[in-house]
Order: sequence, then structure tokens, then C-alpha cells
Amino acid sequence: MQPSETRTRASRAARLALSALALASLAACANFSGIEPTAKALDAASLGLQNIDASKDAERVATDSDWWQAFGDAQLNALVQKALQDNPGLKTAQARLVRAQAASAAVASVDGPQVNASLDLTRQLYTANSIYPPPFGGNVWDSGTLQASASWELDFFGKNRAALDASLGQIRATQADVRAARGLLAANVARNYFQLVRLQAQQDLAQRTLAQREHIQRLVHDRVNAGLDTELELQQAGSALPDARLQIEILKEQQALTRNALAALTAQPVDALKLELPALDKITPARVAPSMPLDLLGRRSDIAAARWRVEAAGSDVASAKAQLYPNINLVAFAGLSSIGFDKLLKSDSEQWGAGPAIRLPLFDGGRLRANLRGKTAELDAAIESYNNQVLEAVHE
Repeated sequence: MQPSETRTRASRAARLALSALALASLAACANFSGIEPTAKALDAASLGLQNIDASKDAERVATDSDWWQAFGDAQLNALVQKALQDNPGLKTAQARLVRAQAASAAVASVDGPQVNASLDLTRQLYTANSIYPPPFGGNVWDSGTLQASASWELDFFGKNRAALDASLGQIRATQADVRAARGLLAANVARNYFQLVRLQAQQDLAQRTLAQREHIQRLVHDRVNAGLDTELELQQAGSALPDARLQIEILKEQQALTRNALAALTAQPVDALKLELPALDKITPARVAPSMPLDLLGRRSDIAAARWRVEAAGSDVASAKAQLYPNINLVAFAGLSSIGFDKLLKSDSEQWGAGPAIRLPLFDGGRLRANLRGKTAELDAAIESYNNQVLEAVHE
């Protein structure tokens, strides 16, 4: 190896080391002082809960996703399936999930190489008072550029990785929202269905009671005609009839309201709701444990969604911090460029370039720190929302 070659390699190594040192120094200039989250997530153990692991909630909830089938009622199953298929509220939640997935795909695309191609054809007057000598300067010429360019952001400080984690957290939170909406919708359908069964049973009982009282009134009327009872006994026998008839009308009105609610949940007209309600004593009770341990709260989709939003907000904070560090890109281009379209595709019109591009935000009027402060506040809000969700669930 020649001494000159050795010196060249040593010089390159020294420049690389100096660049790395400069980069580390620039990174050390990032200032996060005074911007820290203040909220703390509740300790599950302190509430008597087992650890709530958001990453396992989807698997655990899936086992109980069709709980209404435990009642063994084909009509109820059909109503729930109709609601899950057509209810606008559930479709809205599903659309939000698609939006979150699209946003995550857009974020993920930033982490890889970006390649573009361009073709620029222009006709312009070149200034005579610049770098263009005659005959170009002061005259109108055609110019063309056919070029491919590529760039790749080296995510040394984890900005893109954190942004992707945040978007994945939002997907999982939205998936939990869909599960929660699905469960709530099914519960409301089942509640209104069984309410309708109960009201029908109450109306049947009220009808029998009315028929019995009318029968008693007729008997007393016959006894009065036979001189065995007085008008007082007849009035007493008939006094309960108006209340019995009113009770039946009230029950009919409640049934109509419940049918309307059930029709709205299943996204169909009331007239299309053809039901043959079973007798109340024919309904198979669902098998439910005598007591639900508090650790099962971790399976609730609303709590899982809140927990995932905490995770996503934490990743947003990490990404906002990384924006205060240097941004490093590898850039390259290659193509053809000429003055005069007739020369554009000739070999001597070739041009290319490659190298690193390093950018550090030195002064931005406080924009990046304000962004970090906002993301930190969102993390605090997500934590407190999660805490509130857990406390409400524990005390329900």
C-alpha cells in the first residue's frame, strides 16, 4: 500500500469520525426541558385487577364475541346478525378502522426509500447577465431534463419508527372500538328483545286479570239481579276495571316503543319486524358465573381501546422528540439534461449525483417544542381517560 493511499484512507476515517462526533453534538442540543407527562396510569394490582395487557385483549375478547347464542334463541340470533350487518353506527366505527389502517400505511411508507422519475420540458429566455455565455445568454432556448431521483431517510433517532408505532396503536384502539361497538349493539338488541318478551308476558297477565275481573263483575251483577248483593258490591267489583284497562294500554305503548327501538337497532322498518315472541319461561338462561372477578375487566373492549390510545400517545411523544434531532437523508439522482431537445437523449447529456443531506432545526420559533408540548398533553389526556374508564368499570 502506497503512503499516499494510506494517508487518504486515514483522512477519510478522520472525516467520518469528525462527522459522527458533530452529529452526536448536534443531537445533544435537543432541548426537552420542562416538557414531561404528569399523568400516571392506575396500577391494576392496586384495584385488585390482574395486569391489563392490551396486546392480548383481542384474543381474549374473541372467545366471548358471540355470547348471545348462549340463549339458544334463533330469532335473537337473527336480529343480532341483522344489526351487526346493517347498523349505521357500527358501519361508522368500521369506516374509522379503515381510515386508521390507511393512515398507518402512509406512515409506514416514509420509512423506506423514495424513488421518483420526472420529465421537464421548457422553453425559456436565458439571462445574459448570469452564468450562461453567448449564444445561450440573452436568447430563447429549449431545455429538457429526464431524471430519476431517490432518497432514503436514515431513522437514526427513531422518529419514523415511533410514528409507525403510534399509528399501529391507533389501529388497535380503533379495532377495540369496533369490538366495543359490536358488543354494545348486540347487548342493546338482546336487551330490547327480552324487554319485548317481558312486556308481552306482562300484557298477557294483565289481559287475564282484566278478564277475571270482568267475570267477577258479571257474577256480582247476576247476584244483584237475584237480590243476593247490593249495588255497592257491584260498584266495588267494577272499580278495578278502569285501572286494569289502563295498565294494558300502557303495556301496549311500551311494546310499541321497544319495537321501534329494536327496528332502529337492526336498521329496518317496524313493519318488517315480524316476531313470534316466546313465552318468558321458555327462554334458556345464559350460563353466567355467579361472580365476575375484577381481572376480567381487562377483557372489556372499551378499556383495551383506552389502553392502546395511551400506547399510541406515548409513541407520538417519542416521535415529536425525535423531530428535534438532526434529520439525515441519503439522496441520489441520475438522468439526462440538455439545452435543446435534440440533444436530450445523447450520452454526453448524462448527469448524476449522490450524497448525504443533514438538516438540524436550529430556530423555528418554538414550533417543534410546541408540538412536543401538545403531544405530551395528549398523552396525559389519554392516561386520564384510561384511568377514568377503569374506575368506572370497577364501580359498575
